[in-house]
Amino acid sequence: MDIKKILGLVLTLLGIGGLIYAAVLYVNGTGDFKILAVYGVLGAIFFFSGMGLIKRTGTSS
Repeated sequence: MDIKKILGLVLTLLGIGGLIYAAVLYVNGTGDFKILAVYGVLGAIFFFSGMGLIKRTGTSS
């Protein structure tokens, strides 16, 4: 497996985790806007950068 695909997978999983954590904080009502924005924005950045990295590497045979 290519190192770029592994890095893309790790970034995608971190992004999903950040978005889920922000959603849990929002639903529970324990986080204020700053905390929700930080986890949401960082999660989205990690998720989309990981997905872009996986898409750009393509499939190699």
